[in-house]
Amino acid sequence: MNQDLSRVTTVSAAMQQAALAYRAAGRKIGVVPTMGALHDGHLALIRRARELADVVVTTIFVNPLQFGKSEDLSRYPRNLDKDVQLATAAGSDLIFAPPENDVYPAGFSTHVEVEGVTEPLEGRSRPGHFRGVTTIVAKLLQIVQPHVAVFGQKDAQQVVVVKKMVRDLCFPVEIVIVPTVREPDGLALSSRNVYLSPSQRSEAPVLYQALQLGERLLRGGERSCDAVRRKMRDLITSRSSGEIDYVSIANGLNLQEATEADPGHPFLLSLAVRFGSTRLIDNIPVML
Repeated sequence: MNQDLSRVTTVSAAMQQAALAYRAAGRKIGVVPTMGALHDGHLALIRRARELADVVVTTIFVNPLQFGKSEDLSRYPRNLDKDVQLATAAGSDLIFAPPENDVYPAGFSTHVEVEGVTEPLEGRSRPGHFRGVTTIVAKLLQIVQPHVAVFGQKDAQQVVVVKKMVRDLCFPVEIVIVPTVREPDGLALSSRNVYLSPSQRSEAPVLYQALQLGERLLRGGERSCDAVRRKMRDLITSRSSGEIDYVSIANGLNLQEATEADPGHPFLLSLAVRFGSTRLIDNIPVML
């Protein structure tokens, strides 16, 4: 990595000008959109972008549009200096960290909305969330002008939504997905894990255990998705104090709940569970 490229840009116009210059010079741009509070999961995305691109841009922006009124925007962890150090060490050439008034200036009133795949799962539990996600991702793609954008499988529905937006609106960018990075006990890495109490943290791996149980049952020949969901829920309630938001076995393409797990089709096993005020999500994609 060229150390002279490693810097922080906070102004959208300057970022876009730099991106257009990179493109004019024939350099391939990769972007990793984040909300900061970087952990090893984010760093895996940056390292993947480093493999694919000549210039890697990590964006750091806590997007208010994707938080509901009762959600944790005000307490979302922020440490830009640490994030810049981590992102640079992982392979980022440029950090784009704009303030809110740059991204959403006075009078901002334009939004991007994807229908259908935004409605189930997280969309049902968090109304308006994906409207915020697609609006900010569309803006970042316009500003950074990437050839490739790297996302994590952990936010599986976001991946489906972003892919559809990019396809429907003809964004000239390749979407690359990196598998979920986990702790040794299986808990998916998340910026929200820091909110868990010690007892909650000891219970949280049950999310991945339930997903693994569901996968085993499906691969073992169980075809009733209701039966599998029920056993996954029973495992969570018997081994933790977590409050289940949803346990889902959905069509992997349109995210509609499946009734029968027919071989030859992609499925997404996913769940959301709340430990106190901390809501965790996880998933496993399965092709039978």
